[in-house]
Amino acid sequence: MGENNQLPLIRFEGITKAFGSNVIFDGIDLEVQQGETLVIVGGSGTGKSVLLKCLIGLLEPTAGRIFYRDREITTMTEKQLIGIRRNISYVFQLSALFDSLSVYDNIAYPLREHLALEEEEIASRVAKNLEMVGLPGREDLFPSELSGGMKRRIGLARAIAIEPEIILWDEPTTVLDPTNTKRISRLIVKMQKELNITNLVVTHDMHSAFLIADRIALLHDRVIAEVNTTQQVKQSPDSLIGKFVDGTMEGL
Repeated sequence: MGENNQLPLIRFEGITKAFGSNVIFDGIDLEVQQGETLVIVGGSGTGKSVLLKCLIGLLEPTAGRIFYRDREITTMTEKQLIGIRRNISYVFQLSALFDSLSVYDNIAYPLREHLALEEEEIASRVAKNLEMVGLPGREDLFPSELSGGMKRRIGLARAIAIEPEIILWDEPTTVLDPTNTKRISRLIVKMQKELNITNLVVTHDMHSAFLIADRIALLHDRVIAEVNTTQQVKQSPDSLIGKFVDGTMEGL
């Protein structure tokens, strides 16, 4: 698992997001260290996915600032954000593969968008990434021919194609059976160890969270109510995250 550096890779400062009169969160402070897997948990509708979308500029915070390597994302133009997205990949909740494109072209898509590569190099990267997620030789298949677990792994192969520094995971194990849930969780750990990727994961799947996380953050009552290592959560009887897991937390 990752080791903390002194300077955080990502920093949320006082982030507030509202849709009209509906305040999703109000003054979120959170740091993500390089090389770690930080998992954000919380009840449905607490804004976990909204926070990820604010990080890559798909949504604009109502107030507050977000930094990536001390560069403020929240003041960037769309053109500047394209450069940031070269280093940050987003794995959507249900993979969001292009139905009309083959597996090959789905994985090649970000390579063609962000990098000037010869087709031979693209083919090599596609093959390498399919091998990494345990699906070699599937280039010619289409999403309609894939199971849910396979789609999730193809989504990961696409995410790592551009060799990002950070992967954002939006409910990576939702609607998956236990076997595929464990497979995806192991792949998240594998990417962290072998590619030195920093993972920021939002999930309601606490079993997966404990398998993959270096630290867990609880989003509750519009703020980050607690951040602790998985070991601290398991050992502390007063942990809010522990109470959230066993359903004894007040206000849920």
